[in-house]
Amino acid sequence: MPRLYDNTIQSDRPGLAILRDNGLPVDFPPAVLAETAVLPEVPGPDEIAAEIARGRRDLRAQNLFTIDGEDARDLDDAVSIENLSGKRYRLGVHIADVAHYVIENSLADREAFQRGNSVYLADLVVPMLPPRLSNGICSLNPDVDRLALSVILTIGADGATEDGEIVESIIRSRARTTYSEVKAALESGTALPGRYRGFINDLRNMQELAHILAERRKQRGAIDFELSETHVVADEAGRPLIIEPYPLSFANGIIESFMIAANEFVAQRFFLQKIPFVYRIHELPDRDKLARFLRLASSFGVRTRLRGAPTPGQLAAALEQVRQEPFGTTLAELLLRSLAKARYSPDNLGHFGLASDYYCHFTSPIRRYPDLFIHRIIKSSLHAKTDKKHFKALASNVAEHSSDMERVAMKAERDSTDQMSAIYMSSRLGEIYDGVIAGFGPAGIYVRLASSIEGMIPFRSLAGYFTFDEERMTAADNSGSQVFRLGDPVEVQVARADIDLRQIDFELLTHRERPVGQRYAGNTARSDKTKKNDRVKKTAAGHRRKMMRKKPGETFSDNKRL
Repeated sequence: MPRLYDNTIQSDRPGLAILRDNGLPVDFPPAVLAETAVLPEVPGPDEIAAEIARGRRDLRAQNLFTIDGEDARDLDDAVSIENLSGKRYRLGVHIADVAHYVIENSLADREAFQRGNSVYLADLVVPMLPPRLSNGICSLNPDVDRLALSVILTIGADGATEDGEIVESIIRSRARTTYSEVKAALESGTALPGRYRGFINDLRNMQELAHILAERRKQRGAIDFELSETHVVADEAGRPLIIEPYPLSFANGIIESFMIAANEFVAQRFFLQKIPFVYRIHELPDRDKLARFLRLASSFGVRTRLRGAPTPGQLAAALEQVRQEPFGTTLAELLLRSLAKARYSPDNLGHFGLASDYYCHFTSPIRRYPDLFIHRIIKSSLHAKTDKKHFKALASNVAEHSSDMERVAMKAERDSTDQMSAIYMSSRLGEIYDGVIAGFGPAGIYVRLASSIEGMIPFRSLAGYFTFDEERMTAADNSGSQVFRLGDPVEVQVARADIDLRQIDFELLTHRERPVGQRYAGNTARSDKTKKNDRVKKTAAGHRRKMMRKKPGETFSDNKRL
């Protein structure tokens, strides 16, 4: 579990170097900590009574709970569900009312704005707000009263939002649940010991509604990348013990669908009211980059033609063709790179990837400043005190600075994963792994292992002279006898792991070429030419290294693999 940063962290912890390299703040100023230290751990009875008297809705009797990852500490969203007549649902998305405690222009608010977001490294979490808030009174921990902003939606059998409201509320989470627990409970159909008393029916209803919402997004053309992130399990000192793809299941999809529905409702509500706002936008892709991607995709047997402006549905259909192929993840990542980067904006330009006309980030005010800013706009509107000039003057700066800080945080998180991968592999030199070609660069071929760790086969380590074709994303030797393509299976040996540079070098042992223009799935009939192209190729250097590593009485398959 990544450790929450505090000033007792050892100076040699891997994540600290990443934070320094990216210029990210670490310690909270003493004045900020002093300002938040006076906050209670729970709202007292007098405060609750006063809040109810001024109109806050009491939802503590509702059967609501949180669903998060096992290592989550800042629980900022809880959900509830109720069956209505006509196969309709009442969905509740309850978000911590951070704006109640973080007053605009306070010291904590200024610090949160500068940080822009929480940073989640593989071994370290640096919160946007002091732990007294992020892990204390603003975290929707179970069995304690919490102030919240609740979006309550009536959703029809077709997934359309028929009605909705946003209210200030008081809630009490009945359980702190995890994705893995929800998955196990739904698959078994029974409550786990000590968990989900009375929740199984709610979980089933949530699963049904999430499926309906996901299907509706699919019908309108939303792109579902399904890209799994790297999950690192570190020890107390921050050293990696396990590296694997982050396990995703339908339980993750439940929360994703509900958060999207709430974010869309909030964005549409305030757009129609013409109130200054900060939207989460994703603009049209660059046509030249997209055309290059489609030319590349055609070599994988993907047939997609664009007529006029590209639509997300066209790209979603292209991805669907290769989703189960060994190169599907790589192709999805290349498509993602061809699209514009999502960002924050005071102008509603829509979200191309979600095929959504209205979208914002409302659901994570503990860890994203735009969400906190939006909460202030919502609360002022609920109390009929909206100062449009005031929020309009702030919106552009909030959007631009938050977008900038998000990019910095994302780079730091990638650096952290690369660093952990290098540390992990530094003690596994000489070990042999299966992988697939995931990309190319001027210096070599990038390979992804089943663990999601990536490294490079340097061109200089291969026999002959190889040329990288950026347009076709291939690398071929001068004779044309060996061509490397995206998705080709390879067997590699760990040759070098540089922790400071966060780089891993592999030695190529074997390579199996992917048939040009053909997909693996269902391709059982192979011509003689295809069989020739699909042959396993072994390099002399790789064979020699493999023989040197083999121990007496050991078969090659005995070597450790991730």
